[in-house]
Amino acid sequence: MFNSKFANFTVFFILLIFTLVLGYFENGYHWAWIPLSAIAYIVLVAAGSFFIRWNFYFKSINRIPLLQMKFINQKFQIQQRNLQIILSFDDGPHENTPEILNILAKENIKAQFFLIGKNIVGKEDIVKQMHKDGHQIGNHSYLHGNNFDWKSSKAIVQEIEKTNEIIFNITGENPKYFRPPYGVTTPNIGKALEIMELVSVGWTVRSLDTTAKDEAKLIAKIAKETVPGAIILLHDRCDITKKILPKLIQQLRQKGFEFTIL
Repeated sequence: MFNSKFANFTVFFILLIFTLVLGYFENGYHWAWIPLSAIAYIVLVAAGSFFIRWNFYFKSINRIPLLQMKFINQKFQIQQRNLQIILSFDDGPHENTPEILNILAKENIKAQFFLIGKNIVGKEDIVKQMHKDGHQIGNHSYLHGNNFDWKSSKAIVQEIEKTNEIIFNITGENPKYFRPPYGVTTPNIGKALEIMELVSVGWTVRSLDTTAKDEAKLIAKIAKETVPGAIILLHDRCDITKKILPKLIQQLRQKGFEFTIL
């Protein structure tokens, strides 16, 4: 939506002009419209922080492109990816992760895993297997604390660097992608990602597997909301996710979808 670092100021001035004009035509020029504009601005900025798909403070990949350019037979060709989707898993590694990896290996599927740095400690072998299996490993901060989005850009960079270093020491590769904790975006996170040269990844389908209780309803929800190019948000720490994954994969394949990574 608004990708410029000055987007929030642009929104404010647009709202200000709009409300002043509206106030003039309805009641004559009236200063009461200015605080109303400010309130609307605050609400919109807050909403922009909580909805990663708005791309309010910085751009995220929330859906894979349906077309891609590939160099084939000494020339570039456009290839359609209409039926490709991505399974992504947050908050690992976890005790459930090896079973998730076994299911994916059996189904010959590559997925994205966004890892929390502190969770890797003591579970390095899981990350090694993840990398060996060809999955895409991303950064999901070090602590995943409730205050992450309130931190300075310097503190955010330190968390990202710490997790990157742990992942690099295990896999020999630095992550290219970052998923903000809780999907919350702020200018400081955007600045940190610029410094670290990381790409933010959001989602198209938020499964809500962290609160789901009914396996059949969860599968039906995800299958219904999955569209071509969708990035599906799951959590490998959730027992219900581990339980539904084989049936979910089966249903999505029956709808013609293919699984890929960025």
